Amino acid sequence: MSGIKRAGLHSDGDTDLNGSGNPHIDDIVAARGSRRQVLGGMAALAGLFGLSGGGRSEAATVATATGPAQGVTLGFDAIAKSLEDRVTVPEGYSVSVLYALGDPIAPGVPAPRNDGTDTDYARRSGDCHDGMHFFGLNAAGQRDDMASGRGLLCINHEYVIEDYLHADGTLTVVDGARTVRSEVDKEIDCHGVSVIEVKGTPEGGWRYDPAAPLNRRITPNTPVAIHGPARGSARMRTLYSPTGVAGRGTVNNCANGFAAWGSYLTCEENWAGYFNRAAGDNAARPAAVVQALARYGVHSGVFPGLNWGTLGVGDPAETRYRRWDASVGVDQPADGSGDFRNEPNQFGWVVEIDPYDPASTPRKRTALGRIAHEGAWPAEFVAGRPPVYYMGDDSRGEYFYKFVSATPWDPADADRTDRLAVGDKYLDDGTLYVARFDATGAGVWLPLVFGTGGLTADNALYPFEDQADVLIHARLAADAVGGTRMDRPEWAAVNPANGEVYLTLTNGNATSRPIDGTDAANPRHYNDPRGPEGTAQRGNPNGHILRLREAGDTAVAEAFQWDIYLFGAGSDLDADSINLSGLDASNDFASPDGLWFSRPSNPGGRNTPLLWIQTDDGSFSDQTNNQMLLAIPGRVGDGGPRTITNTDAGGATRRQATIVGKAPGLMLKRFLVGPRRCEITGIDSTPDGRTVFVNIQHPGEGGSALNPRSHWPASQTGPSTALPRSATVVITRNDGGVVGL
Repeated sequence: MSGIKRAGLHSDGDTDLNGSGNPHIDDIVAARGSRRQVLGGMAALAGLFGLSGGGRSEAATVATATGPAQGVTLGFDAIAKSLEDRVTVPEGYSVSVLYALGDPIAPGVPAPRNDGTDTDYARRSGDCHDGMHFFGLNAAGQRDDMASGRGLLCINHEYVIEDYLHADGTLTVVDGARTVRSEVDKEIDCHGVSVIEVKGTPEGGWRYDPAAPLNRRITPNTPVAIHGPARGSARMRTLYSPTGVAGRGTVNNCANGFAAWGSYLTCEENWAGYFNRAAGDNAARPAAVVQALARYGVHSGVFPGLNWGTLGVGDPAETRYRRWDASVGVDQPADGSGDFRNEPNQFGWVVEIDPYDPASTPRKRTALGRIAHEGAWPAEFVAGRPPVYYMGDDSRGEYFYKFVSATPWDPADADRTDRLAVGDKYLDDGTLYVARFDATGAGVWLPLVFGTGGLTADNALYPFEDQADVLIHARLAADAVGGTRMDRPEWAAVNPANGEVYLTLTNGNATSRPIDGTDAANPRHYNDPRGPEGTAQRGNPNGHILRLREAGDTAVAEAFQWDIYLFGAGSDLDADSINLSGLDASNDFASPDGLWFSRPSNPGGRNTPLLWIQTDDGSFSDQTNNQMLLAIPGRVGDGGPRTITNTDAGGATRRQATIVGKAPGLMLKRFLVGPRRCEITGIDSTPDGRTVFVNIQHPGEGGSALNPRSHWPASQTGPSTALPRSATVVITRNDGGVVGL
């Protein structure tokens, strides 16, 4: 996912803030034995992880070593790459626009003019649609998890494209400071989450109801409650909440998750760039706090992002803007209760929302750690087993995490109506782990628990005070215990048939992972020149998808086996060192990002479930707009060890061993291509699988109101001069069947 989009400024996700110096896998191998010995031990690992018999039921193990079950195919012809300004889908499918930036969600709000003059965005669709989830409603408007004709769609709004949002595409800045409240209010309200009611129509289409009573916007100004171990921590105290138990809103909402009791999980990703800190602010802070701020990218002496905090200067009573200035206040209490020095600690969390209760207060679940949360995807909810969530931290050089609740799952809780109280039961107490991927193909989940693994006040890297401190500074804790640095760990998805976990590693560059920084889990270093001018792109610009199988096929295990399911690459790139998955023109891609398995409530999610892969790509943009592919993946261990040859800018080479899954062949096809300069992100379906919702984010990115680089969604049906808008689209099969089969 992307971060705040300002000209000349980076996204946090494109930056490596990890200076831990954690050992690479090659260093671990050197300490434990030769690479030949390590890779030779794969057969022993197969026994350890139960690859021969045992584990899941016979039906679930049909596709173990050879890939998908015989006879399962994708029911469409792959579409071609495209640079057109529209969404294209296979023959036999239809696509329509459902809900776009500025669309009203409350009575009395006029239709958008889409000319930069629209206001009242707290009652309109926000910008940059991202992760989402469909919650069913019955005919009476009550929760029904199996309803497919009516429901609530929860949609994240990650950030704003101010070039198209404001009149003439300009915002008012004087000496680096924002001065016009209406502009800032519009940007703030365009962030957060939409909850909208959607319905199928008798003609087979879909519409949203702009006056539905359950419609709701959660914005950065919405009151929220802090829950879990960090509730009441001194590091959470602010002028708004001197006791550290409450806050306001959610921002940079990227991917998502859900809970079996009917709640929505929205995840705060690259939130750090929203905060200002004055030059010299470090001198007013303890050294450990300065270190922690740097580790998360909350910088001083610069004007990052949208600079909302500068609007509050000179107006102490207007804390809606002042809160974004995290500087230490003059003559304020040292505990932070008189200013907003700790306000950054209130972001970076998983936030639970009850979509069925518009009056409910969202809760930030601090037991799941504070990172640049790309998502929080659950493993299967199993009676008697604690709920488990998998989470990526979207920045180069960051980690992959999972949370294991302290409370075993009771299926009776799925039907309770006090949904956030159920969340208290399962999400406020548990263990957060970070993943270490070893070169053998094995892996370990390392617990982030105060008092263990060096997470103490005596830690030389960072002196941890308590468990709240560990979770508030989960990145520093992961550094300390030795998690494996990854190439931008983003969305996770869990195969509903066998429990295997998939993780997108969107990309890496030569700065973050030079040729001598590769390891088995992040094995490539190469150049994929872009465009006719041949601009160099060195590192791992095309990304890959890693997968893991928990030991004993149980999500609460502390060990796993892994391999690399799929490498992004152009089909014309070298098959020995880059195009390791044997992609061709029907399925080549770059920068995997969004990831989702079809729901097990329909045939697309059973036996050999469909895996949907979405891209957020700049490296492949000379050949195609961003895209969505559909796959029927195999199993961990269906391929084998492989050694590739990496090459740096000077022509030096280095051999790197890794573990590669079976080439996908016809089990991977291009299903959708988006409009110009967009990202494809966010996906869900109705329980019956006959309607799929997909988000198209930031079409026309990089353009301006005077020179737009896209006119979508207006261009979906013909030529247009309209400004582009992010939007949710609906995809159906013309014969009414399950999408993808």
